[in-house]
Amino acid sequence: MADEKRSVLIVTVSDSVSAGTREDRSGTLAAAAMEAHGWEVSRATVPDERDQISALLSERAGSVNVILTTGGTGLTPRDVTPDATKPLLEREIPGIPEAIRMLGRSQTPAAILSRGVAGVLRGSLIVNLPGGSGAVRDGLAILLPVLEHACETIAGPVDHG
Repeated sequence: MADEKRSVLIVTVSDSVSAGTREDRSGTLAAAAMEAHGWEVSRATVPDERDQISALLSERAGSVNVILTTGGTGLTPRDVTPDATKPLLEREIPGIPEAIRMLGRSQTPAAILSRGVAGVLRGSLIVNLPGGSGAVRDGLAILLPVLEHACETIAGPVDHG
């Protein structure tokens, strides 16, 4: 594992970033953090459209170790990232979004309103992060210590002895 380069796709889900009317701060933050930890990063942007999100996740799952989405996890009618993600998952990993919400809650009570999900699709770990930069930092603080182990166990049996 240490010799093998891991790959991550950062997907920014945002109407305004997709339209080019707003800078992608959260996706840029996530990409820089992952690169700093030795991950090979690719990026994509889609509008807050369930079908487009689902299609991208379906297309890329299995081609990267991890897919991190940023944005679209809230309560507005346009926030559909979890709705696009959850039906695709072969297995959910509820502890990841629960931990992200709890860490975020220590900064802002509204963090518990995030509906993000996490799970596995065709060997790729998919995690929905909220769109705010602080929430992305919180998400990465939770994920980075366990990400390599998660990828190893998703890939196959691990001797825990």
